[in-house]
Amino acid sequence: MSGVTATREDRGAPRVPVRRLTVLYDAECSLCAFVRDWLVRQRQLVPLELVPAASEAARARFPGLDHGSTLEEITVVGDGGQVYRGAHAWIVTLWALREHRALAHRLSTPAGARLAKGAVLAAAKWRGAVSGWGGGVYRRGDGWTYDPREGWSYASPGCVSGTCTAP
Repeated sequence: MSGVTATREDRGAPRVPVRRLTVLYDAECSLCAFVRDWLVRQRQLVPLELVPAASEAARARFPGLDHGSTLEEITVVGDGGQVYRGAHAWIVTLWALREHRALAHRLSTPAGARLAKGAVLAAAKWRGAVSGWGGGVYRRGDGWTYDPREGWSYASPGCVSGTCTAP
């Protein structure tokens, strides 16, 4: 896969063919579960194994990996020890799929990598808004707030901590 820049974790490592990839995904994220389901339906040129991130199975297979970070950013591990994160992880995953390998090659160019990074950032923003990714709360500017533990709530702009002042 020419053009895909290796992450810092595998720079300088000897180049070895990739015969299998493990995709670590957040099993608690609806977008991640949707993508996992889509991936298993695709024809694969390189077999993909999908493993919940930070699970006991992931920790046992990859003891040297920072498993907390695998919940924050998509991580793909090659059978030769290669580690891909973020946009590079998406590109290498597409590269493994029969119908999407050509797209992966286009995304591995500098211009394509910017596009892939933008798509990953958009997915991360959506994920954060819907699932409370990173433990955060999503606040819209119009007074609506989404907390993954409590759902949507509204407070008029003059309200602070549930106490509102009359005009």
